[in-house]
Amino acid sequence: GGGFPQETSRHKGARLLGATAHAPGRQRGRRPRVLFFPSRPSCTEALLAEAAGLRTTARPCPCPLPRVDSSLSRLLRHLLSARRSLEICLFAFSSPQLGRAVQLLHRRGVRVRVVTDAQYMGLPGSQIGLLRHAGIQVRHDQEDGYMHHKFAVVDRRMLITGSLNWTTQAIQNNRENVLVVEDAEYVKPFLDEFERIWEEYNPINYRFFSKDDK
Repeated sequence: GGGFPQETSRHKGARLLGATAHAPGRQRGRRPRVLFFPSRPSCTEALLAEAAGLRTTARPCPCPLPRVDSSLSRLLRHLLSARRSLEICLFAFSSPQLGRAVQLLHRRGVRVRVVTDAQYMGLPGSQIGLLRHAGIQVRHDQEDGYMHHKFAVVDRRMLITGSLNWTTQAIQNNRENVLVVEDAEYVKPFLDEFERIWEEYNPINYRFFSKDDK
């Protein structure tokens, strides 16, 4: 008969989700952003030069790549928004553009800490040696398994995570995803995991000899 239509599970879920989004005490930033790879070819020199405080209008970049927005340029902007701290936890890191961005942040006074996998940090093209040479703190695992995490936390408020290793291969050729979230409920567990691993990989705990060695 007449009357209001019965509320469907879809409508009910949307209503509950809206209520949750406005719950008091919940620290939320901008809406989550999703980046998909491979990234379309684009020139990032102007973006990096601007971050370094260099003027780019007089000398345009000579490379043939177009200056268009891309997943890589968006990822760079998220990283370069750091003002106080940057925690990075990566299996593989060989992208020169992302490596330059991290060094720029370090020179700007941002506290940068990097956790990585011991077996991959020494491969040709890895950025880890360059980061260490620049004075950035780096710690690595001493385990049989891989340190396979792929996330970063900007200013303890923005989480960057997904399937993407920070490598040129992954950025240019692989089907990958990155999720950028500013929500304390999700940021905190990743920060806690980083701090736990950071302490576990403290060099004072490194074991260079087995217990049977004299």
